[in-house]
Amino acid sequence: MPMNKPHLEFHAVDMSTGWVTPPGYPAGIKQKILASDLDETRKMGGRTRLLKFDPGTYTTAPFVHDHWEEVYLMSGDLIVGNDAQGQGGEKFTAPTYACRPPGAYHGPFKSDTGCVLYEIHTYDESKK
Repeated sequence: MPMNKPHLEFHAVDMSTGWVTPPGYPAGIKQKILASDLDETRKMGGRTRLLKFDPGTYTTAPFVHDHWEEVYLMSGDLIVGNDAQGQGGEKFTAPTYACRPPGAYHGPFKSDTGCVLYEIHTYDESKK
C-alpha cells in the first residue's frame, strides 16, 4: 500500500509551539514534524522535520539508521564528533549541508550556541 505525505500549501510555521523531544534524545533537543508518513517498521515513506538544539546540548553516541537523511543547518552552530562528555569534534556554522545514505554512522552532535536543522528522511523504496 503506497504511503503519502499530506499535501500542504504554503502556510506559516509557528516556531514557538509543537516541539517535542524525540525518543532516545536528550531533553535539550526537540523536533517539530512538518510532514510525515515515515513508517520505520515497514521501511516506507519519509519525514520532513525541524530539529532544534538548545545551547550546550549534546548527544553521546553516533547515530545510524536505515533511511536516507538530508540535513541543512539553518542557524547556529553544530559540532560533529564530540566525545561522550561533549568535548572535541569539528564545528560547523550555518549554512551547512549533509546527505547520508542508509547505514552511515554520524555524530555524536553538540551545539555551543544552539541551532536549528531542517531534515528530510526517506526510505529508498526502489530497493524493496
